[in-house]
Amino acid sequence: MICIDGSHGEGGGQILRTSLALSVILRQPLQVDRIRAGRKKPGLMPQHLTGVQAIARICGGAVEGAELNSRKIVFHPGEIQAGEYEFDVARIKASAGSTGMIFQTIAPPLSFAEEKSSLVLNGGTHARWAPPIDYLSAVFLPTVRKMGFEARIATERWGWYPQGGGIVRAEIVPTTSLEGIMLEDRGTLKAITGLSVVSNLPRSIAERQRNQALKRLRGKGLEADISLIEAPSTGTGTFFFLSLEFERLVAGFSGLGARGKRAEKVADEAVNALFSYLETEGVIDPYLADQLILYMALARGPSSFTTSQISRHLLTNGGVVEQVLPVKFQGQGKLGEPGRVRVEGIGPLSS
Repeated sequence: MICIDGSHGEGGGQILRTSLALSVILRQPLQVDRIRAGRKKPGLMPQHLTGVQAIARICGGAVEGAELNSRKIVFHPGEIQAGEYEFDVARIKASAGSTGMIFQTIAPPLSFAEEKSSLVLNGGTHARWAPPIDYLSAVFLPTVRKMGFEARIATERWGWYPQGGGIVRAEIVPTTSLEGIMLEDRGTLKAITGLSVVSNLPRSIAERQRNQALKRLRGKGLEADISLIEAPSTGTGTFFFLSLEFERLVAGFSGLGARGKRAEKVADEAVNALFSYLETEGVIDPYLADQLILYMALARGPSSFTTSQISRHLLTNGGVVEQVLPVKFQGQGKLGEPGRVRVEGIGPLSS
């Protein structure tokens, strides 16, 4: 049995997601203790519990401790089954629990199924401390596609904090193996694009977000094509997203609105993160770095990247994977600073 301490490193939900995915892929039982011990409210929150239930369903697995606020689970996986699945965070508790996190939990195992799978995920689509669906679509998936992982994801209805209610559709295509990836040179900057989004709020808010970003970007000699979107939703919210398209990769940065938060500040969050990234020579942004760790470890041959910032998420996820797979991540750089990560992946599981 794989035994994982959920208080390891930053002690968040990523430890649970990574270990569950590996448990199913390797067909090994799993025990996770002290789940999310590093968080103010430890244990399984609605999106984490939905993720546990979802991964059990896609493989016919059995799980003990699958309850709200539970700090320990024991999971016995079955065989991965492709299919059409729907998962709803609200079935556990009405909330804006992240659909992106549910996708991150079940997508890796489903890629090793024999046929294509379709997903409908209901809950939050754009919330704090979780990857926005636009980031997964514009940055994460194009990167892992270079490794042989093929999937698509899109927002049909936006789900904002606190009520959620969003609808996300995704499709995952089976793969026989992943290939290593080298990301140590950005190449030339080709374009900056963006989204300025409002739901059930004045369009002028989206315009202010866009105008603030354009003003600051032009101050650095940069131009961007930013679309205004009035997104369908049962709630209200605002979102701003910028993506940098280089020759060899895409990087993404976002800002999220909140009650009493000025539109200009929402745009500033994304722009500030973008400027911080450009001040370094790191190839991938800090949000992508920790998300690539699992895929690099499962790939055939060496993988490496440089990143604009070594994060605790990155170090934590690497530590979890090293406990389960016979790999060793070699890192250079200090926490909070630019760095490099390299690993020799295990290659096809059948070998």
